[in-house]
Amino acid sequence: MQSSGIWAESGLDQLAPIGRETVQDRIYRQLRIGLICGGFDAGEIFLAGDVAARMSVSSMPVREALARLVSERALEAMQNRRVRVPLLTLGRARDIAAARSLIECDLAQRAMPQLGPDNLAMLEDLTRTYEAATDPRDVAHLNHAFHFAIYEKAGSSVLLPIVESLWMQAGPYVRAAARLHSPLTDPSATMHHHGILHAIRSGDAAGVVRELNADIQRAFAILERAAPEFWLEQVEAA
Repeated sequence: MQSSGIWAESGLDQLAPIGRETVQDRIYRQLRIGLICGGFDAGEIFLAGDVAARMSVSSMPVREALARLVSERALEAMQNRRVRVPLLTLGRARDIAAARSLIECDLAQRAMPQLGPDNLAMLEDLTRTYEAATDPRDVAHLNHAFHFAIYEKAGSSVLLPIVESLWMQAGPYVRAAARLHSPLTDPSATMHHHGILHAIRSGDAAGVVRELNADIQRAFAILERAAPEFWLEQVEAA
């Protein structure tokens, strides 16, 4: 399958050297946001020594960060101390989409009473910046910021980490969907963000659920429509 632009780049090539303080946490955060924002392909291999060299750190904190991501199901351990991004499967795509819709819609409804005028203004600013963005990486970061600015207002220390884990697991699927359908990153992608904001202002919980669910399902719907050959490629890559 041919690809172009940022989606053709390896996520590993985008890793940057980091400082020495709190090394493991900083490695973890950089890998985590890369996964959340679709920076890595399904099946991409992580070797601790390679990642350490790219980040200008020792291998030990890299191994610890990778082990943490494996425990969160964002990565999977393989033989010979290798770690990889899980391969794509249609069943897993459906499970992730269903779990995201269930938990994120609940968080959004809980957050509604806590979202005041200042919060809504900030969400509107994020949406306008999203619409003006041209780099898919910026789009991904802004999309994440919009959603989590809402979810954090729900005040759930239990559900929020689950959603963060689901976004890491979803990242490679969103990346694959963007390759199949480039308009995933065009300004019309904010349509449901506007719908979410309108429903919040109106106190319409059902509307929030409807718009948020539609937003979550966009990338997964593209994968549902993918030709059988696309999913066969994932099996052959195993």
